[in-house]
Amino acid sequence: PEMVMLMEKAACNCISDYLESDETTVGTEMNVKHISATPKGMKVCAEAELIEINGRELVFSIKSYDEAGDIGEGIHKRFIVHGEKFLSKTYSKLN
Repeated sequence: PEMVMLMEKAACNCISDYLESDETTVGTEMNVKHISATPKGMKVCAEAELIEINGRELVFSIKSYDEAGDIGEGIHKRFIVHGEKFLSKTYSKLN
């Protein structure tokens, strides 16, 4: 779970400077291969590269690695949404 969280964060950071002030992204798909375990205490990093844009859908190549080498790789999709509208729709489920 930690590796996947880092990969999602890397994808968000990859495009954050290009979003309008009222836009955010939500993850819609994560396809990850876990290559190697990391011992407790070892530093882990993740990288994302935007490889495709389909309208509001963004597709990223993602990878993570520790101090000894690659630990995970995959494809991650995110969708650009308007923050206020998205939250309003989400919380409408409570009514």
